[in-house]
Formats: sequence, structure tokens, C-alpha cells
Amino acid sequence: MDITTPATGGRKDDTLYAQAAKISYDTSKNGSGRSTGGLTVSGSNWTPPPCWYAPLWNPEEFAKKTEKEYKETINYPGQANYAKRAVDEYRREYKDGKYKNYNKDKQGKGMWWAAVENPAEPDVLKKGSCDRLPFWADNGKTPKVENAIDPEILAGLAYQQIKVPESRIEINPDDRQTVNLATWAWLDRATFKPISVTASVAGGLNIQATTTATPVALKLDAGTKDVELHPSSGECPIGKNGSIGRPYSKGNAERTPPCGLTYLRATSGTAPYKLRATITWKVEWKGTGGTGDQLPDGAFGTDQDVTVQEAQAVVDSRSGTGS
Repeated sequence: MDITTPATGGRKDDTLYAQAAKISYDTSKNGSGRSTGGLTVSGSNWTPPPCWYAPLWNPEEFAKKTEKEYKETINYPGQANYAKRAVDEYRREYKDGKYKNYNKDKQGKGMWWAAVENPAEPDVLKKGSCDRLPFWADNGKTPKVENAIDPEILAGLAYQQIKVPESRIEINPDDRQTVNLATWAWLDRATFKPISVTASVAGGLNIQATTTATPVALKLDAGTKDVELHPSSGECPIGKNGSIGRPYSKGNAERTPPCGLTYLRATSGTAPYKLRATITWKVEWKGTGGTGDQLPDGAFGTDQDVTVQEAQAVVDSRSGTGS
């Protein structure tokens, strides 16, 4: 007997499913395109909820579902006695036991809640950890049950939907770097702006949460230990105007870039270095009833090949001087 199937709306095998627990997402302000990807949570054990409890059926729907499953189990040829006892006890709990006639006298006043699995959760055991039997809750009231769906859970699910643009940086020179000559790095501020996803659920609750990710820093990983980072931490903060780093200007070849790196060894005879640029995104949410808080920072990185040449007899085309 399946008591954890989430409602999707419509009819399936003559079973009426409620629309109530269906979570909808507004991704109109999310990142888009082939170059986007999901955030990785680092430095935290936080993960989106693997399952939750939500309003799935009104009394008539729950009664029809339970009675249908009871008859199918009892009348199934060769069905084991223990299975028949289990489905009988389950039915009596809601028809003649703790509850009376599936609470049909409360039609329109509340919903039957049950477990819903997060389809994006890869761990089967975690996905099935919400094993509480269906229970009743009046409309507009979130039951005091762990993992009962609320704005905070919706915020976590919205986090899971966030897509951010790839963090491929602009560098100068853009073709080949030179040993001991600083490489300037920057990101287009128009590309990196706050993005958000809103998750909502109706069905007597009418709750929602909007999760917003805002870029706050760029971290450079040169792909080699033979390098000097600028700044030394390799973390370039985002300026007040939303920019990261500063584009190279002619005449600045001998200056230290606010964001960049200086390679100390050439790639002659070796594969190019893998320069990885990782953007850190600050994540926060706001939900129904004035709720809200911060969620763990997320990160998304992109690799690009960098070739470094020896310094001898190289002319710095940026400044017009020999190096």
C-alpha cells in the first residue's frame, strides 16, 4: 500500500489525486542558458530536505484512496494474511478508530497530510525517512510535526533550483601569459547579479519562499603552486558597483592588479595550467509571514586553460617595453 505518493492532480487508475501538495516554482529571475549550473554548498553539512509532510488529500479523496487500496489488497489472489491484517488495521484507524469516517464531516475544513519524497534526493534511505502515517490538520495551520512543509523547507527546495552563470573570467593578455608578468583578471558586472527562485504551495496553506543568491567574491586557483596571487588569498571581493577586479589599462603592465596572478614557471613542454575561477554566492530567503534567514553560501566554478611562456626576449605588447 503506497501512502507516500505525492499528489499531482487529475485521475490515475480511477484514483483522484489532490492538487494541494504540488510545489510550483517561479524561475523567471533565475539564471538561464547552457552556461549555467547549480550551486555547490561548501563548508557546511546543510542539504535540501530529502522529504517532507504536506497536505495531499481532502476527506473524500483520502477515503476513496484508502477504500480502493483496502479492497485491492483483501481480494488479491494469494495475498498473505499479514498484508491483509496490516491494510485492515490501517483502514480501521481512519474509518472507525482514532478518526471517524475519514473526517468527512470536516470536508472543506482541513486536509490529510502525508510524506512526500524529494525527487532530487539521491539517497534512497534519506528520501524515505519521512515514515509517519497520514494525519489530519485544519486549513491554515501547519502541524507541529518535524519536516511539515513550511516556508523554510520551500526555501531549501528553491535553493536546489538556483542556476548561476559560469564564472569564466576575462584576463589580459588573453592569449598567452608570461612568466613574472602579472595577469589581470576581472568579471563583467552585468553578468553577475542577484538571481532568485520562488517556491510556493497552495492547498489551505498558501505559503511561499523566495531564495536569492547574490555574488560576493571571486576565488582564483591558478592550477599550479608556482604562482603569486593578487590578493595573496586568491579571493577578489566584489566592488560596490558590482564589478570584480578591474580590466587592464595600457601602461599598467608593471603594476599589481587588484585581482589577478603572476605565474612563476612556464608551461613549456607541459600541458596548460587549469585556471579555476569560483564565484561565492551569498544565499538568503524570505517567506510568508515575515519569515526569512540566511542559507549556507554556495559556489560555482569554471576551468579555463592558460599557457605561460618564458620571459626572455618577450616584448610586452601592453606597454611596449621589453621584459
